Amino acid sequence: MSSEFSGRIALVTGASRGIGRAAAVALGQAGAHVILLARTVGGLEEADDEILRAGGKATLIPADLSDFAAIDQLGPAIGQRFGRVDILVVASGKNDVSKITDMAPARFLDVMDANVTQSWLMARAATAQMLRQGQGGKIVLVSSARGTRTT
Repeated sequence: MSSEFSGRIALVTGASRGIGRAAAVALGQAGAHVILLARTVGGLEEADDEILRAGGKATLIPADLSDFAAIDQLGPAIGQRFGRVDILVVASGKNDVSKITDMAPARFLDVMDANVTQSWLMARAATAQMLRQGQGGKIVLVSSARGTRTT
């Protein structure tokens, strides 16, 4: 299995389900070693099994992305363990839909933290590692169709 992803290290958040899992499986099938990140260990194990059945390689890292200090350490830790980070796919987030008049500020800030701040922190951590490597990398930030909903 030779492709442009062969031998690449791909870090995927939200890899336990949905778009994140689909991206992780596709990257694994294409030859990347996929680092699976999510809070849901059972979902990570299922994604890992799917990648392994397809002949790919994966490593599970249960992680709570609301721990900002842990995110800052993630890029260097992955770089130290695997030598590099070539691809980051941020597909984690929180879907908490409410009318603006019904949503408390604390609830809104929690959604913003999950969907914006944590994505930015992951991109920041991966970018630092990619710059240390001297060859850059690719970062993909994913949003669901909910991001375009106006009603």
